[in-house]
Amino acid sequence: MSRRERAAGTGAALKQAAREVFAERGYLNTKITDITAAAGRATGSFYNHFAGKEELLEALLRDMLAEADETIVDVAGHDADFSKISAIRWHVAAFWRFYQQHLPEMIAVKQAAMVDPELGRRLQQIMADDDAHMIEHFAHLPNPPAEPLVQISAMNALMEGFAYTWLVVNPANGETIPDETAIDTLTNLLHHGLTGSAEPPASA
Repeated sequence: MSRRERAAGTGAALKQAAREVFAERGYLNTKITDITAAAGRATGSFYNHFAGKEELLEALLRDMLAEADETIVDVAGHDADFSKISAIRWHVAAFWRFYQQHLPEMIAVKQAAMVDPELGRRLQQIMADDDAHMIEHFAHLPNPPAEPLVQISAMNALMEGFAYTWLVVNPANGETIPDETAIDTLTNLLHHGLTGSAEPPASA
């Protein structure tokens, strides 16, 4: 194995260990030594890849978004026409399942932003950069917004807040919501807000 391959292996091991430790202890309670121990690597090796826990979280977020972008290309049913409720629902469902799949990392992103506003801004910028492709989706609306990125940020805030409430906060109190109900609720709100229509979504 070459030196480059060993380095890549260590970087991947640290990322995977971070996911596991974040899931077990939460981002705020995780130390770098916890991550390196879980990865079976020396603590010093961490700093050959990341300046700190914050930079590792940024790398995880970029990886998650890149993976999601690649997956979307291969999934049937994608439609960029947000004048159609079915297109909105497809994207809401994709977001909801992404949040579920990456729950420890999404909680980590929220916790990190609360305690470190500068890190929060960097994390938001990573997500905003990934949102640029969504502009096309808003061009199909009856009254396309002059500033689509504003609407995109509002859409993201609604979905992220709702997902955090029903996948993190309320389950801790024994309250849950069926996935289809959550997806339909978000779809109806977004469709009405973006198009002015109250057409009820048809569950997939």
